[in-house]
This record gives sequence, C-alpha cells and structure tokens, in this order.
Amino acid sequence: MPAQIKITKRVIDSIECDGTDRFYWDRELPGFGMRVRASGRKYFVTQFRASGRLRRMTLGPVTAMTPEIARKRAMALLSEAKSGGDPAMQRDADRKAATVKLLGQRFLKEYVPDHCKESTAYEYRRSVELFIDPRIGSRKVTEVQRKDIAELHHAMRKTPYQANRTLGVLSKMFNMAEVWGLRPDGSNPCLHVKRFKEEKRERFLSAEEFQRLGAVLDEILKDGSETRSAVVAIRLLMLTGCRLSEIQKLRWEHVDLDAGELNLPDTKTGGRAVPLAPSAVRLLESLPRDDDSPWVIVGRKAGSHLTDLQHPWRRIRDRADLPNVRIHDLRHSFASRALALGEGLPMIGKLLGHTQVQTTARYAHLARDTVKASAARIGDSIDNDLDVSEAAPPAG
Repeated sequence: MPAQIKITKRVIDSIECDGTDRFYWDRELPGFGMRVRASGRKYFVTQFRASGRLRRMTLGPVTAMTPEIARKRAMALLSEAKSGGDPAMQRDADRKAATVKLLGQRFLKEYVPDHCKESTAYEYRRSVELFIDPRIGSRKVTEVQRKDIAELHHAMRKTPYQANRTLGVLSKMFNMAEVWGLRPDGSNPCLHVKRFKEEKRERFLSAEEFQRLGAVLDEILKDGSETRSAVVAIRLLMLTGCRLSEIQKLRWEHVDLDAGELNLPDTKTGGRAVPLAPSAVRLLESLPRDDDSPWVIVGRKAGSHLTDLQHPWRRIRDRADLPNVRIHDLRHSFASRALALGEGLPMIGKLLGHTQVQTTARYAHLARDTVKASAARIGDSIDNDLDVSEAAPPAG
C-alpha cells in the first residue's frame, strides 16, 4: 500500500531509497505526492482522473522547487482536472509543439526576471537571440540531443568565452524545460558537454599609458568629440576600480562626498562602500546636477543614464594608441597600481569588492613581482654599501 506522509522538506530529506521505485502520497492534499526512483532521484508528482483515466504528472525534481511551490502547482492541476480539464493532455501537446525558440522566450520571460540581475539578463538574452535561436531555434525541445549541443558549442570554438556562456544558458533552459514538463526528468542534453579552456585576459596600463589616456580625455573635453558623460565615466573607472555597471548606473543618492565614498546598494557581490580618492571627489563635485535625473552619468535622453560606453571607449582608446584595451582592464590596472604602491591582496580585495579570496588571488603574480622588485632594491642598496667599504682604504 502506498505510504502516506505529510510532505515537507525534512520528511523528503529523511526518506532513503530502498532500491525500488516508490510513491509517497501527501495525507493532507490527495493526489499530491513524491516519487523516489530506484536510482535515488526524488520528484514531486500529482495524479488525478481525467476523461475516466487515471493520469499522473511529474512536477519536477525536489531539488528544483520547494514542497510549498510543488503543492501549489499540484493544487492548480487538480483543480483543473476537477473542472473537466486534462492537464496531462495539455502537457503532451506542449511537448510536441514547443520549439527551442519558444522555450527561450519563456525562459527569458518567466525565469530570468526573478533570478538574474539586469546585466546577466542582458547576456542571457544576447545568447538566446544571437547564438541559440539561429542554430537550433526551430528544433523541437524534445528532439534536441547532446550531439546537437556539442555541435553548436564546437561551432563557436573561435570565441571560447562566448561558447561557454552560451552552453551555460542552454543548460539552464533545458533544466527549466524539465521543470515545466517539456522534457523527461534528467534528460538535459548539455550534460557532459565539456567547456573550452578559457585564457584569462588581463591587461595592465603602465604609468606612461595612464598619462597618455588622461591627456586624450582632456583633449576630448576641449574639442567635444565625445560626451562629457563618457569622459567622466572613464575617469571614475580609472580612479575607483569599479565595475562598468556600477559607474554607469550610479545615482546621486549613493554618492556621499562628505564621507568621500560611494554607497552602492546592489553590486555583483551585494551592497558595498567604495572609498573615493580626493581626485574622484573633486571630479564628482565639478559635475552639474539635474533635478529631474537621479543619474550621475547622464544619457542623451532626459532622465536616462548613459547606456553605451563601449563605442566611445573604442574611439578613445584608439586615439590614445591603446589597441585591444578593454574597459574592464581599467579595473585590473587599478589593482596593479595598488600592488605597485605596496598594498596587499586582502586590501585590494576590499577595494574591488571581492567576496572570495580566490578572485583577488589572480593578482598574486603581480604581488610576487612587487616583492622581487623590493628585494632587488634592498639588495642593490646593500651591494652599493659593500662596494663602498671595499673601495675605502683601511683605517689607521
């Protein structure tokens, strides 16, 4: 006889697989239950009668949703069945009709807004529209196999970073396809597709390059070839080590000039305070404020912030003879200069807003170079003293 329990997370975690396929039904909501497969995988399920037939539907793996969410979904399906509908038949129809393009649209509409930051949502949409839809968008969700994903990934091998990001988006999409009942559980075709090795791109501006870039920014302010907002944004990136989005979307309410810091409530790693150098404070003090706009880096449209700094940056870097330098390299250069001035990795991690030691550890090789340079200066100084003592005539 099927076991009856109250389905809670604690109960789910306590149930162990006995090597057989078993069902456990909730004693409070008839028709709502959990299935433990012989493999040990656990799934929320619901069953009901529709058109005289006993139908059963998998709601999703217990790792993908809470018991409360699964219970609500089961209640909705049971209610539909009592009203004369057949959710299982609709599911089967959806499986047959759903294409990867439609899955991508649903993923961007229903999953991404609730689980991703705006910058991540932008990258997901870019991957779906530019790389996924053109290649496999017309394929049925149920027909996509691992070889199809592997071929798509391989076709993007010349841009390994983008290829790996697209593979990650596809994996999340097909996870949701299982949750939404569009594919069988445990059938994600991205599984075991090996990612390409990525070479970390790090470029650090030298003192001479900083000077050259600064001179070009001064020239641009005078000739007006770029907007003042673009120039100010780049200067703030150079002076603070902030991420691009943190400066682009900086609001005046987050600027505390008296304390000399930016209080950012929502960054990649959560809220953080960014200390400002006196030069950054003076730069911000010099900016005009628009009562109708909350943004520090204003856009061309009234009340908007600057949305595109990449195109101005490419023109500015070419003018400064800094080919292939990315905006993010200004952040790396900030860390590099801090190391050159004797700051340790823990302090640099705090300045950059890192929450993981491993993230700052990428600069460890620069720290070793700084230590070596210091040791060389000390050694040369002592060696000079030794040379002087050897050359001096003996006393007396």
